[in-house]
Amino acid sequence: MGQQTHFGYETVDEKEKAGKVAEVFHSVASKYDIMNDLMSGGLHRIWKAFTIGRAAVRPGFKVLDIAGGTGDLSKAFARAAGPTGEVWLTDINESMLRVGRDRLLDAGIVTPTLLCDAEKLPFPSNYFDVVTVAFGLRNMTHKDAALAEMRRVIKPGGKVMVLEFSKVWQPLEKAYDAYSFKVLPWLGSRIAGDAESYRYLAESIRMHPDQEALKTMMEEVGLERVEYHNLTAGVVALHIGRKF
Repeated sequence: MGQQTHFGYETVDEKEKAGKVAEVFHSVASKYDIMNDLMSGGLHRIWKAFTIGRAAVRPGFKVLDIAGGTGDLSKAFARAAGPTGEVWLTDINESMLRVGRDRLLDAGIVTPTLLCDAEKLPFPSNYFDVVTVAFGLRNMTHKDAALAEMRRVIKPGGKVMVLEFSKVWQPLEKAYDAYSFKVLPWLGSRIAGDAESYRYLAESIRMHPDQEALKTMMEEVGLERVEYHNLTAGVVALHIGRKF
């Protein structure tokens, strides 16, 4: 038996996790945006807008959007970076990447898209001004390896930004748990025809490091001046680390 890791609450062999996560996102790709709107009441757009604002991408910037899904961040970054900039939309899941690429093309944006593993980024060191990962880190088997790769590819002075579900404010925990484990799978069943993938979503959030633990993890791979911003009472947090 090989090294063990978590797939939601299930313990699986590390070699199995990537395939199981891939199955989840192949299943939900076509309904990803509508489910995000329903699950968050549209708040995911505000969380992403906050991240885009804090990224402060300027003309000429090189930006890497990891696990970029349907391309919301990449679209904003490409417009901000302009024709002299360079924005890469990447994802490990082909179904998600196709949806994101098509959405960017529909918006009149032609920018590089690449199927790749965040734990083994195919980019030179010290290349990007900004690296982002939104709602993707918790699905990665070796989060520390992915974070180390993100640090490697940013320039000195650049920043890594992690937008992810986190630990909700304690007085809201019971209500949040009830919503996560009852309402989300029901929505998944009704809208996407897939309750299990949304049950995994709820479980994966609980297994992800909380705000302080993720801050420490980012510092341990060499990121500096790491800070985080709690959004919607800690349902989501944006972590930002820099390289000097």
